Amino acid sequence: MGKVAFIFPGQGAQAVGMGKDIYETDSTARGIFDAADAALGFELSKIIFEGPDDELKKTVNTQPALLTTSVAYLELFRAKYGVQPDFVAGHSLGEYSALVAAGVLSFEDAVRTVRARGEFMEQAVPGGLGAMAAVLGAERDALQQLCQAVSKSGSVVELANLNCPGQIVVSGSKEGVQAIVERGKEAGAKRVIPLEVSGPFHSSLMKPASERLAGVLAAVEMSSASVPVVANVTARPVQRPDEVRHLLVEQVHSSVLWEDSVAWLIEQGVDTFVELGSGTVLAGLVKKIDRSVKVHSINSLEALEKFQSETPV
Repeated sequence: MGKVAFIFPGQGAQAVGMGKDIYETDSTARGIFDAADAALGFELSKIIFEGPDDELKKTVNTQPALLTTSVAYLELFRAKYGVQPDFVAGHSLGEYSALVAAGVLSFEDAVRTVRARGEFMEQAVPGGLGAMAAVLGAERDALQQLCQAVSKSGSVVELANLNCPGQIVVSGSKEGVQAIVERGKEAGAKRVIPLEVSGPFHSSLMKPASERLAGVLAAVEMSSASVPVVANVTARPVQRPDEVRHLLVEQVHSSVLWEDSVAWLIEQGVDTFVELGSGTVLAGLVKKIDRSVKVHSINSLEALEKFQSETPV
């Protein structure tokens, strides 16, 4: 094995019942879900395992739920295999899971912080005024120019998630995103798909949420990262707590440079990515960025066993 990166999914990867198999069979994993319930003062685990779906989909629940599930798989994976990553990274919310993995944040502080982050993001823009859409097949520069042209007319729309070649998410005002839906072909888009989200995440409209989050993060204790954390905002590694704090605040209203982050990791010699948490979203994106790397999604007991059979540890 060359270098290894642990990667962690963000919002959109959630599913009712995620992590239930490891909760029921492993005390390490159970401890993480129980710690989340204790830190938050309510039964988050009940929402994760039983739903209902629309309750889990609320940003304020989704964010701590995904973090908890990722960290439970992380701890179980570490306990079972002892594999240490050379780098860690997470997609949007997943960056907090990466920071727990790198020892920057305690799990309890992280789960409380992302609960607050979800609340601030939900409240930053009144419902129905913001939107997001996935743009398929457009070139980054052409789409950026189209967004700037639309925004000049007074309807904000910006590049939010640069996921992989041919998949970019735009975010902004309802009118701005609608303009991209209608005019996407001008930037070479094959399809533009409106997303079911509760706000215009990763756009400048989220600045009020960033400001509130800055207040919370200022009071959270952070350590230097034990391994480099590749930040969404810069697609470069950070390790110092002051830098981490600054970038987490920026991240709420900035583009998620996922494609650039993965490309940078591959340049550093990473040839194995281990996705820890619900779903296989990131595995799919990594493969679209570079088919030659190995990707393992650790999202069930079965996947944990499979890792052993596929990988000489």
